[in-house]
Amino acid sequence: MSKLIRYVLLSFLFGLLVLIRWFEHELFYDPYLTFFKNDYLYVDSPRRELLKLVSFTTLRYVLNTVVSLTILYVVFRERSIIKFSMYIYGIAFLLLICGYLYFVINPKQADYYMFFNLRRFLIQPVILILLLPAFYYHKITK
Repeated sequence: MSKLIRYVLLSFLFGLLVLIRWFEHELFYDPYLTFFKNDYLYVDSPRRELLKLVSFTTLRYVLNTVVSLTILYVVFRERSIIKFSMYIYGIAFLLLICGYLYFVINPKQADYYMFFNLRRFLIQPVILILLLPAFYYHKITK
């Protein structure tokens, strides 16, 4: 694959991540989007439908994961990196969704900041931001 095609493909993929974020209100059910934009430390947790909330959060995580894995493949072109990343994303999802469910089911104002940051790992491609430099460093030291 030529460099030009790789750069165009990477631009498209990063554009997809931006579009997922840009249209988050239209694409996903998440009452916490507006909750955390307001003064959330002084108000109660919003009303929510648990199954719908978890389903849409999972959908968003899966979409970000698929795009992120594709970005990693375009950048490094190694199946071993993709395979390892899939394990990371899978284990991260299991751990994060358990914490997420705990905070959604047991909302306490003292835990909102921790919940906000945990939720960020589920709905934004933070893991990609961690994996790209880690794999690059591994590649140049290998």
